[in-house]
Amino acid sequence: MAQKKAHEVDGWLNRPDDKIRIILFYGPDRGLVSERAKLLAGKTGLSPDDPFSVVRLDAAEIEQQPGRLVDEARMVPMFSDRRLVWVRNAGTHKALAEDVKVLAADPPRDAIILIEAGDLKKGAALRTMVEGAAAAMALPCYADEAKGVDAVIDQELQKAGMTITLEARQALRRSLGGDRLASRGEVEKLVLYAQGQTQITIEDVDLSIGDVAGLSVDEVVDAVLEGKLDVFDTSFSRLAASGNQIFPILSALMRQFQTLHAMRGQMEAKGQSASAAVAGARPPVFFSRRRTVENALQRWNTDGAARVLERLQNAVLQTRRRPELAEAITRHTLLAIALDRPRG
Repeated sequence: MAQKKAHEVDGWLNRPDDKIRIILFYGPDRGLVSERAKLLAGKTGLSPDDPFSVVRLDAAEIEQQPGRLVDEARMVPMFSDRRLVWVRNAGTHKALAEDVKVLAADPPRDAIILIEAGDLKKGAALRTMVEGAAAAMALPCYADEAKGVDAVIDQELQKAGMTITLEARQALRRSLGGDRLASRGEVEKLVLYAQGQTQITIEDVDLSIGDVAGLSVDEVVDAVLEGKLDVFDTSFSRLAASGNQIFPILSALMRQFQTLHAMRGQMEAKGQSASAAVAGARPPVFFSRRRTVENALQRWNTDGAARVLERLQNAVLQTRRRPELAEAITRHTLLAIALDRPRG
């Protein structure tokens, strides 16, 4: 089978097989798909700005013009020894899959086909065609885990000649991981903010990435989901003492349970597992929260999530009627949800 597991992709990219003519990058992390595709395109030695050597196509164009990809792949290069045909936004496009089938059966000698796709399920036509071809390679791209996030941090800091304290790295990790390009952009922003320094500290992370209140709200939400009463009490008290408004806490928990309600409904309708639902979530769930969300999905069914939403809506109404009691009402409501959570 012409495919690699997620943890094998970077190793393959370091030493790509010259015999491979069709490369498919796919997965839920579009930023990682794009970054890896650019890396491989750079290894061809062809200039991305040369229209005679590099042809860029959208999958929708191929869908409207069946055979277009085959024609481009068979075209004889004029000013180089080979051409790169770069296809983006691929998905369940039938014409693209058919063109890939033709090229997989008779691989082009003078062209490399590079395809960027979304999260293709096992059995999807395009993925099946590539995985079954000798001259093709399917490379999955999933959201960064801790090791991948650390690699992004280290790459950007090394380029800037900077180091980072352990506390700052841990705080930075919590803000990254959903999308490779977004993560890299956040680290680049941090490096720019700390320009002129040799080491990045926790204060730099808080001020640059740093929505400290936002992180604290996430701590409260996760403590409620996990039933961690001591963590909830500490995080909630810290937020209240800092002078932050209380409503964002209720709002954040409502958004979380609306998401859980929708994801659980999808699980029940399609027979999905909690991990599959989290992996396919849009927007993606940050890697550091995945286990928490998966556990919550296993505990709360759609009816349970709906009851929590009703309780939260009632709390919002009460805080508007009695704003002077907003903190007490919110604390009592969230504590009750944490205590009443299903035991799995």
